[in-house]
Amino acid sequence: MTTGDFASTGDFTSTGYFSSVDDVAASLAETGYLASPAVATTVFLADRLGKPLLVEGPAGVGKTELAKAVAQVADARLVRLQCYEGVDESRALYEWNHAKQLLRITAGRGESWDETRTDIFSEEFLLARPLLTAIRGEEPKVLLVDELDKADIEVEGLLLEVLSDFQVTVPELGTIGATRRPFTVLTSNAARELSEALRRRCLFLHIGFPDEELERRIVRMKVPGIDEALTGSVVRVVAALRAMDLRKAPSVAETVDWARTLLALGATTLDETVVRDSLGVILKHQDDILKAAAKLDLDAV
Repeated sequence: MTTGDFASTGDFTSTGYFSSVDDVAASLAETGYLASPAVATTVFLADRLGKPLLVEGPAGVGKTELAKAVAQVADARLVRLQCYEGVDESRALYEWNHAKQLLRITAGRGESWDETRTDIFSEEFLLARPLLTAIRGEEPKVLLVDELDKADIEVEGLLLEVLSDFQVTVPELGTIGATRRPFTVLTSNAARELSEALRRRCLFLHIGFPDEELERRIVRMKVPGIDEALTGSVVRVVAALRAMDLRKAPSVAETVDWARTLLALGATTLDETVVRDSLGVILKHQDDILKAAAKLDLDAV
């Protein structure tokens, strides 16, 4: 284990990636991520205060892309823990390379157990998973804990030590602490309520659907060649769909996909035929498509 890998009691503060809120907005825009004032402000505070950032909101509004954009701005390595039901310590923190340990034990049959044990529970046999990987080493990193609400609540317990002190305790080795704190983003679609203990350790940001002006800017940036009139029509129709009682409202990602679809079809305006034939791009359930086809009034949007 290299010098500095074990826990430090130093006071971690700013990761130093941004100088101001305006710098956040401008830097993220250069990567193709258009941040609202609320997003830019919270990202700046997370950077300046050295606090993890918990981002909640519906799927497809740019939560994961925010972490990717910060990593690109910071020229940092993105370390991602994708959460799912059943993810555990061996997938999130670390595990031992049991096959390699067994080979070492077999090769050292003439040694005492104390000699063998000291060797097999060493750095050489440790397999670092995302949480441990993110806090080790000197290179800049962005830690993304994605869709935390999909994991079992026990995973939040694993996160508490990491988010409080940016350290991980390995019983056989001791406490391994960060010498350079990663910029940390946790995302949630709010499928379940996260614990108060975890929330206390984070700054909170809710990303909802953008207002029409911001969404038009996003479409124009992501879909080069689309004209202003069609962009406005697309955004207004998507806003009307979101106002309906649908199983799954269209996300920003789906707005962009629809704009690309219309461009590929050569559409210059939205009419009933074009909309009806392409609703499957933005709506993902048949009952939503039927409801939209019956209720959507293009003349009113």
